Amino acid sequence: MPLIYKIAPKALWAEAEQAGVFTGAPIDLADGYIHFSTADQARETAAKHFAGQSDLVLAAIDADQLGDLLKWEPSRGGELFPHLYRALRMDEVKSVRPLPLKPDGAHDFGDI
Repeated sequence: MPLIYKIAPKALWAEAEQAGVFTGAPIDLADGYIHFSTADQARETAAKHFAGQSDLVLAAIDADQLGDLLKWEPSRGGELFPHLYRALRMDEVKSVRPLPLKPDGAHDFGDI
């Protein structure tokens, strides 16, 4: 079960949980797909796109269960990133946890 991760503002994620589906953050909606990261990519994604933000969650999703609309496409430096070309159903989410800041300002991913 290869896990991929979505970093999102807590309030936006709470709205998705109520709706039963995550349609995306503003950047996802603008690009036409939901951006995800692998465990190895998540820290850099957080540093680049969420620097200094403390009110975030980290959602883990089983990539194998997302079907053919999950595409692995080149992004930063040509590295392949997972992009989902449909809404994410909340029943596809394996876990969600807070993504706090450490004293040094980096996000605390624990042991993903």
